[in-house]
Amino acid sequence: MSIFSTLCASVLLAACGTSADSGTNDTTAYSSRGGQAGDVQQPDSGYQDQGPVPVPVGGTITNIRVASSAAADRTSIPITFGQVFSKGAVAPTDTLVGKLDDGSVLPLQLNTKATHADGSVRHAVISAVLPALSAGQARTIVLTKGAGSTGPQAGVSLDALLNAGFTASVSVDLGGQTYAVSADALLKSGGYTTWISGPIAGEWMVSAPMKDAQGNAHPHLSARFAIRAYAGLRKARVDVTVENDWAYEPNPQNLTYDARVLVGGQTAYFRSGLKHFHHARWRKTLWWGEAPEVELQHDTRYLIASRAVPNYDTSVVVSADALADLDRNWSQSDTSPMGAGIVTTHMPTTGGRGDIGPLPQWGAMYLLSMDRRARKVTLGVGDLAGSWPIHYRDKNTGRPVSLNDYPYMTLLGRVGDTRNPQTGKYEWFPDCSGDCDSILHPDSAHQPSLAYLPYLVTGDYYYLEELHFWANWNVVRQNPEYRGYAKGLVRPDEVRAQAWSLRTLGHAAYITPDDHPMKEYFSRLVDNNLDWYNATFSEGNPNKLGVIDGSGDFSGRPVYETTPNGENTGISSWMDDFVTWSAGHLAELGFTKAQPFLAWKARYPVLRMTDPGYCWIDGAPYVLAIRPTANSPVYSTIGEAYRATLRKPDGSPLVNSTGAKYLDQPCGSQAQADWLTQDDRDHGLNTPAWVAGQMTGYADSPAGFPSNMQPALAVAATSGIPNAANAWNVFSKRSVKPDYSVQPQWNIIPRN
Repeated sequence: MSIFSTLCASVLLAACGTSADSGTNDTTAYSSRGGQAGDVQQPDSGYQDQGPVPVPVGGTITNIRVASSAAADRTSIPITFGQVFSKGAVAPTDTLVGKLDDGSVLPLQLNTKATHADGSVRHAVISAVLPALSAGQARTIVLTKGAGSTGPQAGVSLDALLNAGFTASVSVDLGGQTYAVSADALLKSGGYTTWISGPIAGEWMVSAPMKDAQGNAHPHLSARFAIRAYAGLRKARVDVTVENDWAYEPNPQNLTYDARVLVGGQTAYFRSGLKHFHHARWRKTLWWGEAPEVELQHDTRYLIASRAVPNYDTSVVVSADALADLDRNWSQSDTSPMGAGIVTTHMPTTGGRGDIGPLPQWGAMYLLSMDRRARKVTLGVGDLAGSWPIHYRDKNTGRPVSLNDYPYMTLLGRVGDTRNPQTGKYEWFPDCSGDCDSILHPDSAHQPSLAYLPYLVTGDYYYLEELHFWANWNVVRQNPEYRGYAKGLVRPDEVRAQAWSLRTLGHAAYITPDDHPMKEYFSRLVDNNLDWYNATFSEGNPNKLGVIDGSGDFSGRPVYETTPNGENTGISSWMDDFVTWSAGHLAELGFTKAQPFLAWKARYPVLRMTDPGYCWIDGAPYVLAIRPTANSPVYSTIGEAYRATLRKPDGSPLVNSTGAKYLDQPCGSQAQADWLTQDDRDHGLNTPAWVAGQMTGYADSPAGFPSNMQPALAVAATSGIPNAANAWNVFSKRSVKPDYSVQPQWNIIPRN
């Protein structure tokens, strides 16, 4: 580790810590499609190898595996799941047909939610009823293309459910009063929204303030239900959420109460002394009648090929021990309402950890293994995303507060910053009253992806809204002037925060249903941000290195590291790499405006692996000096930056006890490795001897700096920019690599 010891003293490559926060019958398929999107251009094809994926009639698209976890044999097992599709796989005129492993046809209900630019299905909620499953049995449903589309089909009857005696309610005992909401009463009143419909399944969503016996509404507490029923089955899924999240209700505060959920007149859930944080919510999913007790497994390779998720290396087999550890850690964490599970409760905490990455550790483990334990954690974390105090719902719309309606609102500015000159009103959120403490501290710079993957695979509206809340919070929290008011620019935030905010905004714009009012909103926010990045960097081309260097008004604090050149002369390369990956991921999702930004941005990781003036062994530095002084232009070559970084603060070269200079050693040679070994010994470090081709920055760690760099190199290589394929080739041949079977969240590879 020797070079790290030397450079740590200069605050350069930081070995002082770990990584960054580091044959088909048409009558067997049904579809219900959403409306049209707004006037913002929707994501379209982006990367070289993306295009429609035609599937012939009768051809296989993907599959889903259904495994019974029940102790006894079952019949008529209902299932509903979310499914993403590659562009062109399921056209508007197509049907979807299910075929079981015995060759029999299984009727499917397809409720299309989001579509690609060509009109083909992007994301859908699919429902079916399996005829039978023996205890412990698993069956595979092959999703195939049918010929022609079906006409309108009679839907599952809500009246039939209510007439069968369905009831569900939630109540809280608070301050000597009982406040309650009845799902069946709300459904009977007709004030519901239909989420899925068709001849197999129906789901209806209702919400209302919680009221006392006299009909007085509690000012802060409300409840939401999503009730899902299946044709001919006396059973229904009850999805209940209790919220304390009105944005502009005076005196927001924590509330402590006893909570009870009744299903069919029986207590299905009870919790005494529940401390409900302000601007947070909790969820329980229960069943009226017999629960299905099944585990669903998607086709990993198809999910990845669809481009909806990063291109994780599917050759990695997730460690059995790691899965067992994940399960144990989850069981030992707080998974009750207002708990965080295994997410770091103080989100700003630095250092390498499992919840930071393109997807969190558990999400990547689930994606690659489809293991039930990893699925449980992934969905469980998605449920607990509601615990965090980031939920600001507008009473007027019933949706997260919009910058369109409140362009001056903020969580970081001052009251005076929020005066809207058009209305003359202040858009400051009411100050907390009473107890407002929370053990959960959200942050944009260290924010995991909590709800996107859960929504992708389940199609549950709760997860969609969680995605909306988190994406929105990342822009609402910014000072209104700095973010461009309603433009929602993430530029004021530190670089890593910009990366994760772009990711989450992109996910929200990509997967939100076409007919949802927030589709256009998030699409526009992504557009606004990409327009700014392109105008500031891709088109203006302020530097030749492809680094976020502080250009543009209110562009945050990207240049703040101390290097031998002095204060504020360096950048954290790993943060910058996060932005490169996010730009590449948005391009993969089909946001065409991300492509020029990526083409410019990807220069930086490519140069560090291929430029003759820079040794790729040091391609993943913690800090790189990018300018001679704090007010100087950025270096014109990466070699200048490299040489300025690898020296002592007094300008002298790095030497070890033999008098040999580090920069004199041939790049990637054993001589260079020997120099590093000797330098370790010079600093009293009894670390293993370095080997030729071993990168600095914790090369053997799945969360080390080379690992942080890997997604950036992967999207660069996929994009096809000059020399990127060579950069990946150099990187992939490095001699020391991490064991990604335990922590695969950074193990993304090129798609080409």
